[in-house]
Amino acid sequence: MLLMAFPFWALIFSGFALFYPQFFVDLKSWIVPLLMAVMLGMGLTLSWKDFKQVWQNRLVVGLGIGIQFLIMPFTAWFLSLLMGLSLELTIGMMLVGATAGGTASNVMAYLAKGDVALSVSMTLVSTLVAVIMLPFLTWFYLGQSVDVPVTSMLWMLLKMIVLPLLLGMALNRLFHDKLSKIRPVFPLFSMGVILLIIAIVVALNQSNLQTLAWTVLLAVILHNLTGLACGYWLTRKLGYDSVIARTVAIEVGMQNSGLSVALALQYFSAASALPGALFSIWHNLSGSLFASYWQGRDKR
Repeated sequence: MLLMAFPFWALIFSGFALFYPQFFVDLKSWIVPLLMAVMLGMGLTLSWKDFKQVWQNRLVVGLGIGIQFLIMPFTAWFLSLLMGLSLELTIGMMLVGATAGGTASNVMAYLAKGDVALSVSMTLVSTLVAVIMLPFLTWFYLGQSVDVPVTSMLWMLLKMIVLPLLLGMALNRLFHDKLSKIRPVFPLFSMGVILLIIAIVVALNQSNLQTLAWTVLLAVILHNLTGLACGYWLTRKLGYDSVIARTVAIEVGMQNSGLSVALALQYFSAASALPGALFSIWHNLSGSLFASYWQGRDKR
């Protein structure tokens, strides 16, 4: 029941952080350790067989990557053109559209009862592909050059996803029976972590939200919903079940917006970072709604 109320709590935490950001801004350094803890917990529910199954679904990984780097960048460019966004904001939209899936997508796939091993695999592959595709797509659509911090990006991937997940899987193999009693706690813990991260992100972007251009917010929302819809619909049309389809949808719809913000601030301007900052907030809210829907549907 608590998981079903996830979107409601996400809005409550967002509103509280917006009006009382002082409670959360100093917790910025907690984000990475918290995500690592969630990935460790997810690893405790996985085995090596889950990743062997991913190899059998390798075409799904290819489909997700195709949507990620074909439809999402085009959608970002088209919406920016349609909304009449400035060049700086268009650059920000493109940085979001051309980046890889974010770590939070793995958590949302877990909460939505998707295929976690598939989600993690897609995040790993899309991050490697983004090293080449992000600068190429930004240049292709906008004629703007951007250097991707390859080393730090791959190290963050290893630290936040791979190592905690492998440790969790190793512990699951060694203490499988003993861990059975605490496994039901993992979804609740993951939900709590995402709620706290949403609050931190909102608090850190309070000033951006106060000067918000509603056209930018609309573009961000439509971009995210396009990813979710295309990911789910195309996967189902190809004959895959809803578990795989919802996994692809979440992976495509939840971009690595943190990287896009960092790149915008380093190579462009604060205005270019606004779409990524808004996306960081919105995709967690939409992801929680999506996960809550599938929680309820699976129970029924």
